[in-house]
This record gives sequence, structure tokens and C-alpha cells, in this order.
Amino acid sequence: MNAMRFERRSLLGALAAGLLPAPAALAQGASYPDRPVRFIVPFPPGGGTDVWARIAAEGMQAELGQPIVIENRGGAGGMVGTEAAAKAPPDGYTLLFTITTHIQTPVVTKRFPYDPVADFAPIGRLGTTAITFCVGPAVPASVRSMAEFTAWARDRDLSLGSYAAGSSGHAFALMLAEEAKLRMTHVPYRGETPMLQDMLAGQIHGGFHSMASAGEMMKAGRVRPLGSSGERRVPSLPEVPTLLELGFSRRFTFNGFSGLLAPARTPRPVVDRLVQAFSVVANKPETHGRLLAIDTFPSYQDPAAFRAQIERNLREWTEIATALNLSVEG
Repeated sequence: MNAMRFERRSLLGALAAGLLPAPAALAQGASYPDRPVRFIVPFPPGGGTDVWARIAAEGMQAELGQPIVIENRGGAGGMVGTEAAAKAPPDGYTLLFTITTHIQTPVVTKRFPYDPVADFAPIGRLGTTAITFCVGPAVPASVRSMAEFTAWARDRDLSLGSYAAGSSGHAFALMLAEEAKLRMTHVPYRGETPMLQDMLAGQIHGGFHSMASAGEMMKAGRVRPLGSSGERRVPSLPEVPTLLELGFSRRFTFNGFSGLLAPARTPRPVVDRLVQAFSVVANKPETHGRLLAIDTFPSYQDPAAFRAQIERNLREWTEIATALNLSVEG
């Protein structure tokens, strides 16, 4: 009897100290999910983030036994959708699928409507990808290499786009202009799709694109890839050198992420259920095949490793933005 009383007191003490989940949380975890789950994607449909989110969502639906609805909520370099996710009820039914702009946009706008680390519970990283510098019809068809482009572009006023102000594409365009000694006007977009449309229409000269969004246009020759970020060539574009190979600085090896986050304070049993489902999907050969088909390197990270990556990227990006004096108004 005394042993039973001691066990009961120990259990109550652990609950009070927060060492064990409360019964309500345990019950919620056991029944979760019992209705559709929503992924907020903080960019418009058709871009790389949207493509990666749909790959993850399609696989997780089977694991969770519920539909996953994609809600594209673009604006402010990803901050509109991200802030909405941060302020959503922490019940596991509203999640955020995002990319490195998660930490980049607040740094360059000097505005933090959410804390990129403290306001979210990482579920997992899906993969990484290079972004490739491309030019479109506004650049003569005879320009087929980075050397030819920089020779043609010198003493011209260039317009280079990016899929979001303050993004890697924005910073890389500035760095490219700086290192190649080019004059550039930056044109920010709300996602890759409208940027690609303007490039195809000859409204801008070029910019950095993900293969997930613009790979088919590159392979078809409608836009011309001249150099990619990262330390290894894009698998489906083996003839296109990295910017590092072309003599540009190691700044172009900055490596980001795509992955899934939940609002902070989501009950641990719910987070654990999501982590289990996401890890199964992220590590499936079928998922790897789909990612590699769009030149995304499968590179699953568990929540602890993903959180460390987010924290590291935040430090690295702050250094890059400070060195470039990279800031965005509004």
C-alpha cells in the first residue's frame, strides 16, 4: 500500500513539474489527427517551396490517415505566411513548410514578427538544393557562359530578379554583381513563378532559380543556366559549373534548407506523431527519387539537428547580410 501511495505521489509530482505530458495532451496525441491538417507555404503555388511541400504532404497523408491541405500564403518575403503559422493554435493542425527565408527575411528587414527559433518546434528537414543563375531572352542567344555574360553585361544596366527580397537569390545577385563588377537593379518578386514568367517575357535579364521551379525551362533551353551555387554541380546539369569553379567566392556555398515546423507549445505527443510520419516519408526511396528528379538532395534531419541548422543559418546569414549591407524596406 505504501509503495502504491509513493508511486502515485511520484507520478503527480512529475506531472506538476512538467516532466510527463498531462493526461489531456496524452489523449490528444492518441487521437491526433482526427481531421485534415494544413501546411502553410509562405510563397505562391508553383515555386520550389510549394513543390517540396506537396511531396512531403502527399506522403504524410498516408502515414497520418488524414488529408493535408496546402495553403499558399505569400507576401513580405515569406513573413506573412510564417507569422500566421507562428500565431496559429498549437494543436498540430496548422504547420509551416518553409525554406531558408524563414531566417533570412527578418534579418534583412530588421523586423521580427516571429522568432525563427523560439516560436517553432522543428519536425524535420527534407532536403537541400542549389540555386542556379539563369538568363532569359533579354540577353542575346549567343551568350552561353558566365564569361560571355559578364563580358556582355559590363557597362550595361542589368535587372536581376529574386524570388523574395532578402533571400539567397537576392544576396547572390548582389554578390555576383559585386564580384563581376556589374551594374545591377534588383527586382524582387513574391515567389519564383512570377519571376520566371517575367524572365521568359524578357522583362528582366536574369536571376537565381531553383531546379524545382525552373529546371524544365533550363533543360528545354528557354532560360540558360550559367552557374550554380553550392560545392557540387547540379546532377541534371553536369555541364554547368558551380560559381566556385568559375572563380567566385565561397560565399556562394551558403547552404539552406526546406523543412516542416509546428508552432511552439504544440503538445509533445502531437509533435512526436508528426516527427514519426515525416521521418518515414523523408527517408523513403520513392521520396528520394522524386527529390532527385528535381535536383534536390535528400538530406533528412531530425528535430534536434534541424533546430541546430536553423540556428547556424541564422548566424551565417546575419554575417552575410551585414557584410553586404543587405537590407529591405517595407
